[in-house]
Amino acid sequence: MSEPAKDDYALKADAPVRTVAAPELPYRPRDPEGYRPKIGMIGCGGITQHHLTAYRNAGYDVVAFYDLRREQAEKRRDAFYPDATVYDSPEDLLARDDIEVVDIATHPAPRVALIEAALDARKHVLSQKPFVVDLDTGARLADRADAQGVRLAVNQNGRWSPHHAYLREAVRRGILGDLVAAHIAIHWDHTWVRGTPFEEIREVILYDFSIHWFDFLCTLLGDRPMTRVFATRSHAAGQTIRPPMLAQCLVSFEGGQASLVFDAHVPFGAQDATYLGGTRGTLTSVGPNLGEQTVTLVTAEGVATPSLEGTWFPDGFHGTMAELLCAIAEGREPQNSARNNLKSLGLCFAAIASATDGTPKTPGSVRRLPPGSAPGVE
Repeated sequence: MSEPAKDDYALKADAPVRTVAAPELPYRPRDPEGYRPKIGMIGCGGITQHHLTAYRNAGYDVVAFYDLRREQAEKRRDAFYPDATVYDSPEDLLARDDIEVVDIATHPAPRVALIEAALDARKHVLSQKPFVVDLDTGARLADRADAQGVRLAVNQNGRWSPHHAYLREAVRRGILGDLVAAHIAIHWDHTWVRGTPFEEIREVILYDFSIHWFDFLCTLLGDRPMTRVFATRSHAAGQTIRPPMLAQCLVSFEGGQASLVFDAHVPFGAQDATYLGGTRGTLTSVGPNLGEQTVTLVTAEGVATPSLEGTWFPDGFHGTMAELLCAIAEGREPQNSARNNLKSLGLCFAAIASATDGTPKTPGSVRRLPPGSAPGVE
């Protein structure tokens, strides 16, 4: 048999490509039919302005606020739900019988006790991400929700960013065939954390930020097991803030491989790029930031470029709460359930442990966020 000519690939690459219509996929947040329960919010920090923007746009009914700093709770109430009540304790908020759902948006340290209290009050809970610092604690909370007959979900809002949601749904429906490659590369400036509490998080990139992409990868893989992760992290030349701003991970999964690159100290020319390769096609999503992305699907039928509506902020925050409400109304587990999120945390913890000691890890084998990764984690 003759050897293929060395320019065969170039000839194929230059062949005319047919433009086809993009498949219609359910990537937008879906609200439950006619179900609008009363919602309470515990923790009213900066990120909650995006929660509340999404909730107000969706017509959700937020009736109560609590924060350690009462003035912060009053600020959120006045800006978004002026008829809501501000409480002086989470216990008082949870004592309201008419509140069915609680959005707990505090930092991880106090969050476990607050989730426990909300579950014991038989409230459905949306927990801020990253969910927990210990996988066994997370499993215990999931069991506690089951025992109380309520739903516990995690605010992995990246799942409902338009480009992530479209890519995920395409993979789920087999449009790419079997996924064999998933490669994510993000280059941006994360130095806004200087002087904020986030600068105290040693693993602010691999833990607080990258959990969105660890979670995204896990949603693509579904039940396919991940066998190994190897990660590194380092300080960038010239950086003056405390946490390492450069990180990368290689992930092996059954029948394929993935890579995640995070360059968080790039002041100019930011780019966010994703490549998914399968046995029947490829998907790419490229843009200058999280909100501006161009998605391209290539299959044997041709090239399709879906025109996506919405942006990650605030639509991702709409999606997390909407999925929880749909799950409550439909009597099922939410896609973003606490138990589902443990796989993503297992990959995250293993990557951080690998970056710490320089050896590959099996996702799920590192049960706790490694010591020193974040304040209060010893």
